[in-house]
Parts: sequence; structure tokens; C-alpha cells
Amino acid sequence: MEEKLTYEKTEDFDQDRIEKLSYHYKEILELIGENPDREGLLQTPGRIAKSILFMIQGYNLDPEEILSSARFREDYREMVIVKDIEIYSLCEHHMIPFIGKAHVAYIPDKYITGLSKIARVVEIYARRLQVQERLTTQIKEAINKTLQPLGVAVVIEAQHLCMAMRGIQKQNSVTTTSDFVGAFERDKTRQEFLHLISTKLH
Repeated sequence: MEEKLTYEKTEDFDQDRIEKLSYHYKEILELIGENPDREGLLQTPGRIAKSILFMIQGYNLDPEEILSSARFREDYREMVIVKDIEIYSLCEHHMIPFIGKAHVAYIPDKYITGLSKIARVVEIYARRLQVQERLTTQIKEAINKTLQPLGVAVVIEAQHLCMAMRGIQKQNSVTTTSDFVGAFERDKTRQEFLHLISTKLH
């Protein structure tokens, strides 16, 4: 007999926050001239409430704790790079998304961390109301403080929908930010990192 596969959606949200947010989103629908009681919008306030809580879940997580949970002693002092980490964040000025990629490197000094933890740090800070400049620095500082490496480098490339959808309405502009500390402040090391993140090795 063929096994029937089923999909069960699971969500873990604070119901009190969902209800409060839903109430206000319903008010917003009314203020923009919509009828929140029509069929297509009946569930919309609740859906938006859950969406926003998902998109800002980084406030509930500690990036330094994540890094420390997989910190290991290792006698390795060469560059470790995790590149092309996808970013989905909300601009704090308009609460409109900006999306892109982060490239992160560090040079260990006694300690390394699980590679997935680097991506998790990026995700935690991205899932907050952000500006790209601060996001770049927060990632660098968390890694530098927790692992105490010889150096950290972070580059983020992102498209801001607030520029594409409103305001200046430039569709294809990309914003690049960077932050370096320690060994990456030396031009040779920094250039090696920039070369490696721009090169397809696979």
C-alpha cells in the first residue's frame, strides 16, 4: 500500500503578540481605504502579524551564544571564508526589504567555529530592523569578540527595495558595505579576501 505523504505546517508564535499586531494591522487596512472584512482580507492582519514576527526573529537570539556553542580549539591560522550568505532584511526607515549576500572571513587564533554558525550570525542580525552599514559592523564585532581571531572581514552587497519601489526608483543599483579589523587592515590580506570572494572556485 502506497504511503500517503502529508505536510503539516508548524508555527511557534506568541499568541498575545499575534492578536495585538493583528488588531493594529486591521486598523491600518481601514486607514488606507480598504475593507478588512471582505473575503480576501479577512485573514490578512493575522498573516502580516506572523510574517513580521518571523522577519524580526533575530531580536530573540544571541549571536555570540550561537558562535560559542560550536567553538573549538584548532591550530589553524589561515583565512576561513563563508561567502554568498543570503540576506533578507528590513530597512528600518521604511520597513521595506533589502536583499543580497554577505561574505565573511576570519583568521583563527586558537579557536574556530562551525561554518554554519557564521551564516547563523548573519541571519540573526539580518532578521532585525536594520541599515546595511550597521548590519556589516555587527557581524564583524560578534565574530571578533567571541572568537578573538587575528582578523575579521565582512562585505555585504544588497539591493534596497526602498530605492527600487519608491523615492528615486532606481531598479538595478547595488549597495556595497565593508568592515575589516585586525589582519584584514593590511592591504595584502584584504586584497586576498576581496579576490577570493569575487572568484568562482567551483
